Amino acid sequence: MSDLWKNVRVDFPILHQQVNGKPLVYLDNGATSQKPRAVIDALVRYYERDNSNVHRGLHALSMRATDAYEGARARVARFINAADPAEIIFTRGTTDSINLVARSWGHAHLKPGDVVLTTEIEHHSNLVPWQQAARASGATLKCVPVLGADAEGGLDLAALDQLLTPQVKLFAFTHISNTLGTINPVAEFCRRARAVGAVTVIDAAQSVGHAPFDVQALGADFVAFSGHKMCGPTGIGVLYGRRALLDQLAPDETGGGMVVNVTYEAATWKPAPERFEAGTPNVADAIALGVACDYLDALSRDQIAAHDAALAQLAMEKLSLLPGIRIIGPRAGAARSGLVSFAFEGVHAHDVVTFADEDGVALRGGHHCNQPLMRKLGLTSTTRASFYVYNTPEEIDALVASLRKILEFFGVA
Repeated sequence: MSDLWKNVRVDFPILHQQVNGKPLVYLDNGATSQKPRAVIDALVRYYERDNSNVHRGLHALSMRATDAYEGARARVARFINAADPAEIIFTRGTTDSINLVARSWGHAHLKPGDVVLTTEIEHHSNLVPWQQAARASGATLKCVPVLGADAEGGLDLAALDQLLTPQVKLFAFTHISNTLGTINPVAEFCRRARAVGAVTVIDAAQSVGHAPFDVQALGADFVAFSGHKMCGPTGIGVLYGRRALLDQLAPDETGGGMVVNVTYEAATWKPAPERFEAGTPNVADAIALGVACDYLDALSRDQIAAHDAALAQLAMEKLSLLPGIRIIGPRAGAARSGLVSFAFEGVHAHDVVTFADEDGVALRGGHHCNQPLMRKLGLTSTTRASFYVYNTPEEIDALVASLRKILEFFGVA
């Protein structure tokens, strides 16, 4: 591994600790990433120097906070190559972003006879909101199926040809599966959806901070992602929406800050993005998210993607040598993101995670908000190791050593 990645670890204060007397090996990045010093410093600097409400204040602190907040919006727009900063709406996270589209766009456009299309590998956050939108409107929800007993074949693109009909008004899909590591051909999905007049919603929570992402090149209509999965703070997320679509939508929440004029009888809305950001926004975390964008671009997202993929392939090779293991998702050698999910016969994922923690190894065990997919694969849970910029091959060795101890304890041959 190059010195670049080894030196990155210095930037993350949380990594320099022991857990249960062992050096921390943090492999739960699919759930949340750690924060570099630059992001932490940005939060402290805002609260120590600029803390104020934004947009309507005329004093120095408010104007500084407003400039920094809107500067962060412009920075995020550049990060995903949005055509206009006004296409960036700050939300609480991916879940909040998708719910905003499901309620606001869905209320205005869905009706009986329409179809909302999603896939069998979606996180609950890109499934349940569409269940609710379909139920409220009388529309039908359909899913693109997966291929293979362990979903190693990705999504069934032949079935997509049959499902993506003119009755489909919206196609919502993940870019990278948080359970399988599958990388979907999202540009192709957007192109196919446009051909039948469907609006697209991309869950990019697992991808925006891990690889180059260009909303214009993809042809995306809406994109949702979270700051905390890309070295930014928790509680801040983004909804990208094409300006032409945003201007057609009514706000999902109303209150202060998003109105032009209010009488006792009615109100009129500001244009996007303000009309979708009622109340006091999450100023500090938005600013720190902009700093996270700077940090990741300084490393190069092309290099980050290659680093993550290399770690995943190495993990696949070493894990496949363990007895009784079932690896879920694309096989070794196939394209996958920087995460690997697996199961051991007779050992519950929660036991794996608990025992690994004794060795200082942080993993994720459970259904990963993919209950329907787990049932389809004949599983209740998997253990997931997910990698990011600060992880090393040596940490994969530590993971494998811990797993061998676990298998020995449980008597797995």
